[in-house]
Amino acid sequence: MTEQKALAPAAGLTWARVCKECGQGHEGQDSHLYEYQDDVDDELVCHICLQPLLQPMDTPCGHTYCYQCLSSFLRDQDFCPVDRQRLQLQQCRSSSLLVRNLLDKLTVLCPFHSECQQSMQRCELEPHLHNRCPAFRRLREEAERRKRPCWNELKGCKTEGESDTKSNPALTRTFNPRGPPEPGLVNPAFDEGEDVAPLRSSLVAEANVVELFREEPEEDLGLRIVGGKDTPLGSIVIQEIVRDSIAARDAKLAPGDHILEANDVSLSSVPHSHAVAVLRRPCSVVRLTVMQEKGFKPRPEHHPHPSTSPPAHPAHNLHNPGTVIQVTLVKRDRSEPLGIKLIRKSEEPGVFILDLLAGGLAAKDGKLRNNDKVLAINGHDLRHGTPESAAQIIQASEVRVNFVVMRQLDSAEEGGDAQSRGARRISETQYFRRRSTFMKDPPGGFSSQEKTVNLKKEPRHSLGITIAGGRDCRSRLPVYITSVQPVGCLHRDGTIKPGDVLLSINGVDLTQLTYNEAVTALKTQTAQNTVALRVIRTVSEEEEEDGDAANKEEMDTLENPREDDINWSPLWTRWLGLPSHMHWCRDIVLLKTNNESWGFSIVGGYEESRGQQPFFIKTIVPGTPAHFDGRLKCGDEIVAVNGATTVGMNNSSLIPMLKLQKNKVTLTVVSWPGSMA
Repeated sequence: MTEQKALAPAAGLTWARVCKECGQGHEGQDSHLYEYQDDVDDELVCHICLQPLLQPMDTPCGHTYCYQCLSSFLRDQDFCPVDRQRLQLQQCRSSSLLVRNLLDKLTVLCPFHSECQQSMQRCELEPHLHNRCPAFRRLREEAERRKRPCWNELKGCKTEGESDTKSNPALTRTFNPRGPPEPGLVNPAFDEGEDVAPLRSSLVAEANVVELFREEPEEDLGLRIVGGKDTPLGSIVIQEIVRDSIAARDAKLAPGDHILEANDVSLSSVPHSHAVAVLRRPCSVVRLTVMQEKGFKPRPEHHPHPSTSPPAHPAHNLHNPGTVIQVTLVKRDRSEPLGIKLIRKSEEPGVFILDLLAGGLAAKDGKLRNNDKVLAINGHDLRHGTPESAAQIIQASEVRVNFVVMRQLDSAEEGGDAQSRGARRISETQYFRRRSTFMKDPPGGFSSQEKTVNLKKEPRHSLGITIAGGRDCRSRLPVYITSVQPVGCLHRDGTIKPGDVLLSINGVDLTQLTYNEAVTALKTQTAQNTVALRVIRTVSEEEEEDGDAANKEEMDTLENPREDDINWSPLWTRWLGLPSHMHWCRDIVLLKTNNESWGFSIVGGYEESRGQQPFFIKTIVPGTPAHFDGRLKCGDEIVAVNGATTVGMNNSSLIPMLKLQKNKVTLTVVSWPGSMA
């Protein structure tokens, strides 16, 4: 057995110094510290730090170390610390689930043992600190009181944004909501008039490091990303977390996070394709530095204020297509079940209530209902969570369990206005072709080229292509080529490439067809002796001008799918060059009940270097109407506002238009799926 070194008591720590995961006062990048109740078996101890393993990694030679210890050691050395065999970090693998579970079940003491004498499994310490520990809660409340200005100070201070950046060094470097805007930046989420400024608080953002562990070095992380220096967005932004992926299981990343670095490679000013290539590089551990927006810091409720409008609070606002409700269930003891069955749906991410068991606590309380979507439990964000993670949070809770749920309004609740509201919701889910008044040129640096291939062939010979997309797919994509088989006619010709969008075959239009309709049309026309296939290919100036051999090799890897890659799709930037007449739009209606922000920021408009640019969604702020609605995504292009086209608009025209919409706004958007990483 290994004797654990004694830790300094947590007493005297400030909120800024305390680690929010282990409760100790170690430096930011140092390993977490725990006080173990019992001696730990030597087999579960790292041979470098001589402490129980954290994020254990197995070497090919059979030794196990903490990930942080091993990665630090291998920065200067190239061998295993025990047997000195040649070793690189990429050769190591995350330890088995059995080992990780044994480590998670080690019993630790609360670091605030002078005020809290609780002991628990190591994996339960973080929930304990945030939900149950009185000392940890006291530290947090003291910090909030110190940061919170009184009403008179708030009226006379320069800006809340300035005070926030002083208290957060990471924020000072990368985020200044009141500073000079980026070129073309329209930011109704942050820009506010004098009449509503007291109702709103400053936007909080944090720079965090997230480590994702791959079972296989080439496994997808499960991130869909948009942006890049060659696009109007500038930075790399997470558009979506793919269900059941590495990132989804880790649950630390969220849509809207800005990726600053990946494995010490800066992504802050690189083209989109280069960022995708960096994130796809084979390795066992991907270390991401991300800027995460946490929403608007709530204004203290007990401070008097002259306005009669209620403070912005997600639980009190109606957001289409439902309302957000807070429900607190109080158990007789920790072990009492709530009587809730949770599920997930195939068509929508998140956790839903399937059923309330008769006689159970939730059924007796009567506030939760079947089909409610669970947004959070005890402050843990579950918008992209799983029923398993929700169950773990409930099991780890004390007697009070706080739910935030979104509920669809049925006709009985909506009363006499039910028919009109129902009709409006149906129209919002419908897609339509981009109208002639909404037409515009592609973003600067992107264009498209049409190509036609004429073939003479035997009727029995196949073209040798596979396709995807279709106007019935999720994003209403046009039909595009996913692979060109080496045995087909088109491979020998060499003109057609993966990612090319099909326009027509023998004069038959393919641009408005569903997937099955396109397959039928291709089979019918391929049975003839001659085939005229017309396609369109998008082009990026950034890639054409980049003559670096290594970058060209990376692009070839991205653009040419592996034979076993059945889910290949083009990069997000490939869709930006498509002509407007091939775009399909949809209307998204956002609702709010007070002077809160709509909750999204925009880039675009006129730029000196690129001329007129389309407007794109860059950020969606947590806890706002856009966030709770859930349909607007980073990277979406805003085509129109309340039916008025944004084509030709500049910032000074669009900002007032958005500000004037007090309770309802209709955004017409075009959505393209982000690049998979």
